[in-house]
Amino acid sequence: MPFPLGTARVAGDSMRPYLYDGDWVVIRRGRRKHGRRARVGDVVVVRRPDRPELVVVKRVAEVRADGRLWLIGDNPAASDDSRVFGAVPPAAVEGRVVWRYKPLRRT
Repeated sequence: MPFPLGTARVAGDSMRPYLYDGDWVVIRRGRRKHGRRARVGDVVVVRRPDRPELVVVKRVAEVRADGRLWLIGDNPAASDDSRVFGAVPPAAVEGRVVWRYKPLRRT
């Protein structure tokens, strides 16, 4: 069984002011096996459905009746999110952000 925690580097400004370009975060991997299902307000790491080679960090804005997730960036003007690629299936979720560890402080 792979270790349930991982790390990811944030690229871009789509999640400002919560996360900044260059921030490093700890993610709890897994969809349900090592944690709960995604809920509204969670920040998740997902594979873009239209570009599966690209992994993005977004906030869950809605969990639809069919289980698909509507994702948004905290900075909509700088975010390609569900408004561009639509709702994503739960299987696209790589993990949930649980902690920003770098940088330790903002100046």
